[in-house]
Amino acid sequence: MIKFKRLDHVQICIPTGQEDKARRFYTDIIGLTEIPKPEALIANGGLWYRIADIQLHIGTEDNISKSKRHPAFEVENLEAIKKYLITHNVNIKEEIRIPGQQRFSFMDPFDNRIELLEKEKPEGTRETAKE
Repeated sequence: MIKFKRLDHVQICIPTGQEDKARRFYTDIIGLTEIPKPEALIANGGLWYRIADIQLHIGTEDNISKSKRHPAFEVENLEAIKKYLITHNVNIKEEIRIPGQQRFSFMDPFDNRIELLEKEKPEGTRETAKE
């Protein structure tokens, strides 16, 4: 079984090249705080925002039939979950590596994309037993 920890982010999409219009709405009108995208993803366009204790990712796309829209859930034991899904004939898509986390996505039977991620523990830290 998958142990979900929390919703990490939600991604919505805008047409390619419309970041300034999105920034005027989400920053200037809605009042969200823009946060930097990981270096590896900047070339894809779009914007990221902090919203409460999660993130709102605004991606760019022109082909709505293959939308990037998705929720991303933080989980525990990502590799075991990946093996579990594969044994149930779920096709896994490896995602572009970004610092501080491992991640992959998959499509449900209705072509909804779901991303699962696990945060990496900072070097020098270790798990301690809970009392």
